[in-house]
Amino acid sequence: MDNLRKLNLLSVSLTIIFVSLTIATNLPFFEVKYPNNNPFGMLLRPTPIKNQSLGLPAHVGSDECWVWTKACSDEILRLTYQPDNVAWLKRVRRTIHENPELAFEEYETSRLVRSELDRMGIMYRYPLAKTGIRAWIGSGGPPFVAVRADMDALPIQEAVEWEHKSKVAGKMHACGHDAHVTMLLGAAHILKAREHLLKGTVVLLFQPAEEAGNGAKNMIEDGALDDVEAIFAVHVSHIHPTGVIGSRSGPLLAGCGIFRAVITSEDSRGAANLLLAASSAVISLQGIVSREASPLDSQVVSVTSFDGGHSLDVAPDTVVLGGTFRAFSNSSFYYLKKRIQEVLMDQVGVFGCQATVNFFEKQNAIYPPTTNNDATYNHLKKVTIDLLGDSHFTLAPQMMGAEDFAFYSEIIPAAFYFIGIRNEELGSVHIAHSPHFMIDEDSLPVGAAVHAAVAERYLNDKHS
Repeated sequence: MDNLRKLNLLSVSLTIIFVSLTIATNLPFFEVKYPNNNPFGMLLRPTPIKNQSLGLPAHVGSDECWVWTKACSDEILRLTYQPDNVAWLKRVRRTIHENPELAFEEYETSRLVRSELDRMGIMYRYPLAKTGIRAWIGSGGPPFVAVRADMDALPIQEAVEWEHKSKVAGKMHACGHDAHVTMLLGAAHILKAREHLLKGTVVLLFQPAEEAGNGAKNMIEDGALDDVEAIFAVHVSHIHPTGVIGSRSGPLLAGCGIFRAVITSEDSRGAANLLLAASSAVISLQGIVSREASPLDSQVVSVTSFDGGHSLDVAPDTVVLGGTFRAFSNSSFYYLKKRIQEVLMDQVGVFGCQATVNFFEKQNAIYPPTTNNDATYNHLKKVTIDLLGDSHFTLAPQMMGAEDFAFYSEIIPAAFYFIGIRNEELGSVHIAHSPHFMIDEDSLPVGAAVHAAVAERYLNDKHS
């Protein structure tokens, strides 16, 4: 009896010590959702329970994976391709696809994500950036590595006729963000099952407003990258065959900006020349890249709108023109921005006119280039080849598209990569932002597995 009393006292003492240490680590108890209302549910590592979505033990894997082997990669693929798991991934993606929500309106998408995290017993903080989520799996301590998925849809009427077509008129997941969310949830399932093997913490970021509003900047301001030392993200691509991963070191996506110039004149001489002044400015803008940029440094300046009124016999009192500019380095990007303003103001001045130029910086319309860190890119490449084989990794070309993932890559080492969805038999061949855009859902488990392996092995490598 005395021995039992001593054991009970020892158990209570250890619990008090553990709680004290946990509080001392400044865990964010506020604004956090804990599984089963137990703030220590993850840290105390309860007896493994069946995963409600997968039907798999919550703790799966071997201690041998503390030193990575092919068996560890095979185990991740085995978990990923369980029939129940693949079916679940498709259900999640289709539910999100049927109910698209625009930037900062992703309330139901966010609710679905939180529901799945609750079922998996994964802790999270909500909201960040209005509808965003920061979840975490692992020890709760360093190192911290993040994986991000964007959640918003586009104001496009879907033209694809299929069982799970968008139910919301004028809104569509035409850029694959429904797949991105699904892949990250799939990775969460795998990582939760292997949580006892994680040598640190994996942070899962479900981000709003990639398409408009710079959701990444808002997530960062709300603490998404707190303690995080590296970040990864994926985007579906109709260029690559289904399941093929593509990326490259250095600049991958261009920085992107827009501009609008209002050209006016305060005297009659200039007013008569408004159209001529604006036309001359357009021609001069086209010369910035052709005459000033290195041919080895890809840059774009395009005038995409010109409004001088509709009258055929009356000179306008204002001409408005606008366009876009893009480059693969910050130095080239901001040089273009400076020269656009200079050329517009100086060129119209020749004709006695004035120009006011707006780059919409207050509206967060400036996206810097997305640049992959050498180390994180090499890690992604190594993990992908070990997991899927040489034939499933390719060097991706640089693209003039822009991504607000660039804001993460400006702060910490990052790697952005593409996953192929091209399947001509299914008709999955259309470019993103097309009303005919669709994906090959066989890419979903591949993306989930790569996410999980990249994150787990990053933590392993930090301890090796």
